[in-house]
Amino acid sequence: MHPETHLALHHVRAAELRAEAGAHRLAATARLTAAPRDLAGPRTLGSLRTRLGWTLVEVGLRLAATPRTGAAVP
Repeated sequence: MHPETHLALHHVRAAELRAEAGAHRLAATARLTAAPRDLAGPRTLGSLRTRLGWTLVEVGLRLAATPRTGAAVP
């Protein structure tokens, strides 16, 4: 790829990322200034997936950290 083309694409992507960061910053500010009742709304599927994922990570870490002992054989 020609260096000028690559640089132009880099500038476009950087502008997109800056706009996305600005939108995220604006949404985060709106969330912080929202009334507490708005924050206690229904959980979304994304937040449920995130909570489940971190719970599985925690369980995996606990299993990995637990010393393994020989199982009793009947």
